[in-house]
Amino acid sequence: MSKEYQRWQVVNAKNALTKRRVVVLTGARQSGKSTLLKQILTKDDVLLSLDNNNLLKSALEDPKGFVKNSSKSTVFIDEVQKAPALIPEIKMVVDKNNRCGQYMITGSANIQTLPIITDSLAGRNKRVRLRPLTVGEILNRKPLFLERAFNMNFKRKIPGFDKEHIFNFAFCGGYPEVIRLKNQKDRSEWYRDYIDDLINRDLKEIENIRRQDILKELILILAGWSGKYMDAAKIGSSLAISKPTLESYINALESLYIFERVNPWVRTDYDRIGKSPKLFAADTGIITSVLGWNKKEIMRDSDRSGKLMETFIFQELAAQVDLDSDYSLYQYRDHKQHEVDFLIERTDGAIIGIEVKSGHSVSKSDFAPQVWFKEKIIKNKVPYTGIILYSGEDTLSFNDGMYVVPIAALWAE
Repeated sequence: MSKEYQRWQVVNAKNALTKRRVVVLTGARQSGKSTLLKQILTKDDVLLSLDNNNLLKSALEDPKGFVKNSSKSTVFIDEVQKAPALIPEIKMVVDKNNRCGQYMITGSANIQTLPIITDSLAGRNKRVRLRPLTVGEILNRKPLFLERAFNMNFKRKIPGFDKEHIFNFAFCGGYPEVIRLKNQKDRSEWYRDYIDDLINRDLKEIENIRRQDILKELILILAGWSGKYMDAAKIGSSLAISKPTLESYINALESLYIFERVNPWVRTDYDRIGKSPKLFAADTGIITSVLGWNKKEIMRDSDRSGKLMETFIFQELAAQVDLDSDYSLYQYRDHKQHEVDFLIERTDGAIIGIEVKSGHSVSKSDFAPQVWFKEKIIKNKVPYTGIILYSGEDTLSFNDGMYVVPIAALWAE
């Protein structure tokens, strides 16, 4: 029997149903949305999946009848982007009845970006994002990293997770189906088939992409750029496409949750601050598979291992930030090349800065970017804690609110 992972977002999804008329559950195909629905369904609820051809035909031919909900239960509609005409009908139902928890709709594309969703459900819905599995979910651990980071109460030692062990997680990725596969060759084949299916099938539901060959090449290029500041002019030139076309293609890939941008932290009057977002693959398994990486080679390559580790840390951090609206995730770089990999800001203004090192050795000089940011940008106006996440096992203090913390703290209880 396949293992069913308990998802962190179950709590948020259940809570959203008590506060909003419509809950929109989004996330990549195969990330586990259907499993999450089953974890919150009650015996009185109704589950309608548009992956079922008969149900899809009914939704397309009679959207009003399809969304009818005369009971006090919740109607769950899976893959709603296949029948966008359902959305105005849902709007009409919930405008006549303000009962919370009437509908939960899911989509493998980011349906929140579709105009019909934005226009029809504004003020009526709550969005819940489901990402691929985190290491914490795989190991059945609680998401405690952010709370511990702002209080700096990490365990003094977290053994058992060296660089090779962490890269085992990174090469595997976080899709439940691929985690069940036993070897890297099978996993790589799964990812390549997955990307082909998204391009050949799912993409048609959100965007008219005529040059699929260009799109496949773009995925390879963006996988290689993960963790970097994207140079759109350089990428567009290499593909011989215009900037507007490139942007539309990247937006389509973001809508399918293949890639994601992290916005810059700009709460400063410093005139040299950079405004460019940082690009990340949404799952490390995508990088290692489409680029054909070998783990032994990557372990010896500082540039590629750093890129992979930073993307892995992004995925783990983003999943925990998603759980609590008190936190926001950013990155920082200015025109003088001062750079902090990640900034997590709490609603009270407190900030955690995070630098990523794939190795297990850290020196005081590694904190220079964060010390500069704290002194020149934050200027002690808000609490700031600097953290370097590394593949060692000891939590160490370097004075002035700067700490070295094991990467394993992201999932340690």
